[in-house]
Amino acid sequence: MRHTTPRPGVYYGWLIVATTFWMAIFTGGGRTGFGVFVLPMSAELGWSRGTISLAAALGALISGVSQPFVGRLYDSVGGRRLILVCLLLSGLGTALLALTNNLVFLILVFGVLLSIAQAGSSLTTTSALLSKWFHRQRATAMALTTTGSSVGGLLLVPLMAYLIGLIGWRLTWVVLGLLVLVLVLPVAFVLLRDDPEEMGLRPDGDAPLSDAEQAKPVLLGPLEVADWRDAFRSTPMWQLCGAYAVCGFSIALLSTHFVPFAIERGFSPATAASAYGLMSGLNVVGVLAVGALSDRCGRKLPLGVVYALRGCAYAALVWVPGDWSVWSFAVIMGFSYWATAPLTSALTAELYGLKHLGMLNGVTFTGHQIGSSLGIQLGGLLRDLTGSYALPFAMAALLLFAASLVSFGIQEKRYSARYQTRPEPPVSYTG
Repeated sequence: MRHTTPRPGVYYGWLIVATTFWMAIFTGGGRTGFGVFVLPMSAELGWSRGTISLAAALGALISGVSQPFVGRLYDSVGGRRLILVCLLLSGLGTALLALTNNLVFLILVFGVLLSIAQAGSSLTTTSALLSKWFHRQRATAMALTTTGSSVGGLLLVPLMAYLIGLIGWRLTWVVLGLLVLVLVLPVAFVLLRDDPEEMGLRPDGDAPLSDAEQAKPVLLGPLEVADWRDAFRSTPMWQLCGAYAVCGFSIALLSTHFVPFAIERGFSPATAASAYGLMSGLNVVGVLAVGALSDRCGRKLPLGVVYALRGCAYAALVWVPGDWSVWSFAVIMGFSYWATAPLTSALTAELYGLKHLGMLNGVTFTGHQIGSSLGIQLGGLLRDLTGSYALPFAMAALLLFAASLVSFGIQEKRYSARYQTRPEPPVSYTG
């Protein structure tokens, strides 16, 4: 890919990254901390682990089903409008959870309203937005945004555990909702922009192209699509979706059931939340390293390694004895927790182009959320049936090793626009 010398000064795209990072702290971090609420809500409302997991599982499934529609809206109306409306709904919906008294209300607010609203400000839309602002440093920019969820886990999960002990779980939901409305929504309103061209800028902050450079043909990947449906006629899309479904299974299983598992192992709620926070903190390092590395050496190899590391983490959780299982899991998982997200989004953009990236990210994330729903519900049901989390955690380990092999099999150099040396027309799909 050709590029010119960047303009002097700070490129506005990095302010977009800072804004999406700030959003992820309070939206992604708050949702992944749902496990902290499982025990106190179960104790007060008299629900079993499987019952309260049902609301989270349905939420993950509804979030997944809504992602293609959210992606289509992004492609139609732009990211800024969509994100602002969804942030407003996220803040209000989170505060409403303080009124939870029955399962139907929890499902409607957490499972439906919040799931759809947070889909609109999730990596589905922010990754598509950042893909317009960055080409050469795309994975690095996405990785920085992704670490926002990890920083949110590092800061908010211990904070939530502390607040629940101090003011109860109901007021804690109110505090989380106010954080989104007061600290996130105004920042996004002021700073978010849809496209560098709106500000007379080019991706990566490059200087304007000369007339000679504008005359050169753009190098496209052979799979770049004019219709998003055509992407599913090629093998890499199914490989990405299948592996991402396993990603969702393992992440949601962790976010909902890790804290209860650690408490059952004899850890106090504060220590269990701290272990989760350690994992989230280490993930900042892991995601940034993976993003920077993949901008230099490609996407599929880091992606396969990340899935393999995550499989090792779950294996440690099941088979390492005593307290070491929790801490070894936190450390290994910490370097791989959210690292698949920027790699998957960046690779999707480079294989299939930007025209329908919102929709493709949405469909891919649907697979992720279907896996999330299965992970949450199976984790709760199998725990109730067997009295242990060993079986669902072992299933996660095996699935992650399979996802690693699938990722290694993606033919990136053949299909990615990053590796094209001469202009090629996109593949023509017929019948």
